[in-house]
Amino acid sequence: MTDILQLSSGYLSPVGNYGRHNTQALGGVSHLWQDFFARALAEQQGEDGKTGNLTLEQYDKATGEPLGGSQVLAHIHSQRLCNVLDTEIAPPEPLFLPIAEFEPELLEKLAPPYSDAELIEQQRQLDISNTWVRPVVMSQGHPIAEPSPGPTPKPLYLPIAEFELDLLDKAPEPFDEPTLAAQQSALDFDNRWARPVVLNNVRIAA
Repeated sequence: MTDILQLSSGYLSPVGNYGRHNTQALGGVSHLWQDFFARALAEQQGEDGKTGNLTLEQYDKATGEPLGGSQVLAHIHSQRLCNVLDTEIAPPEPLFLPIAEFEPELLEKLAPPYSDAELIEQQRQLDISNTWVRPVVMSQGHPIAEPSPGPTPKPLYLPIAEFELDLLDKAPEPFDEPTLAAQQSALDFDNRWARPVVLNNVRIAA
């Protein structure tokens, strides 16, 4: 613990510097790992364990021309000869949902109307079916019923107040003699005494 130096920040001392020893130790370990990977690569390539020439040949033995440029050029040519297809990226199209309620042209076409002659023929066939064919078919196997007398026609009744006096409002009953005498007395009292007094008080107050 006495070898640990308390140095100020920003100052590196070469004495007792454990960082340098750690760097040397790690460097040795890295060299060992490099040697190990080199031996493993040599064994994988089928060499006899010698690590004399681990690097690939970079020059042509006959001409002495470097092989790196020719390899890169061959790789470029092989890349250019590839069939490259351009992929067109189109923007998404809006979804179209045809709705017959809003698109009348999507509805089924209307059938042409029947002519007057066709309508007359259809009505004739319907009358034959209702008056003859259907009764005969429905009464097959049953005794034919005797026709009964039809209902007697009745006059149409339209109540009109001008001709039907019973539809008018009832006339009010006339007043009797005592009621008429009481009403006349009250009217005379109002005209001869109450009204003049009220009008005189109104004039005085004004």
